[in-house]
Amino acid sequence: MGVDLVVARYGEDTAWLRNIATGVRAAVYNKGTPGAWTGEILLPNSGREAHTYLHHIVENYGTLAGTTVFCQGKPFDHAFDFHGSLARIYQQSIADKSGFEWLGHIIDTDDARGSVLFQSWSKNPEKHPLDMARFWGRLFDGNCPERFTFACGAQFAATRELILRRPRDFYERARDLSLSHPDAPHFFERVWNHVLGVPGFAPGFLAGRETIYLKPIRRILDGSSG
Repeated sequence: MGVDLVVARYGEDTAWLRNIATGVRAAVYNKGTPGAWTGEILLPNSGREAHTYLHHIVENYGTLAGTTVFCQGKPFDHAFDFHGSLARIYQQSIADKSGFEWLGHIIDTDDARGSVLFQSWSKNPEKHPLDMARFWGRLFDGNCPERFTFACGAQFAATRELILRRPRDFYERARDLSLSHPDAPHFFERVWNHVLGVPGFAPGFLAGRETIYLKPIRRILDGSSG
């Protein structure tokens, strides 16, 4: 059934696509100025990557590849070995038996109000919270979890079989929500495994920590590196 790569682009340089695994089919959705990738699909600049991913699922629901990988226009900021991960998935499929795999080197956690991560985020100067419970109630049944563990950057892979376990109208509703709900991309970043109906990271993966870096991170503190 093959592997499709869905790229949510705005203004990023997509020259890296020339080096993806042979056989992977790339669909570049562009919400910025036209780029150099032949056949890119232009979309209105709203909803960020969440809307792009859901748009692809809805519009291709009956013809999805065996596995679809969803990524940002510059995936390496959040998944340093993205080329290697993509090649592995193409050659061996998703390692997790659930049919879902987060792709990223920063594994983070947040709570249902965003108080662990979102409220202190540098791009949230007002420090306003995320009302995950309200968002959850508009998309899912049942109670909203108190905590979410996810790979930063909203990048993941999912099999066709897994995606099709949800009806198309669920993804249509989610796509509408990605455009209408305030801070929707940040909500979706935390719940893509729930959108696909799987646990994601195993319970206790963080082992009591709030963040795990799966690659060495250089930090600069007080003018010194360490």
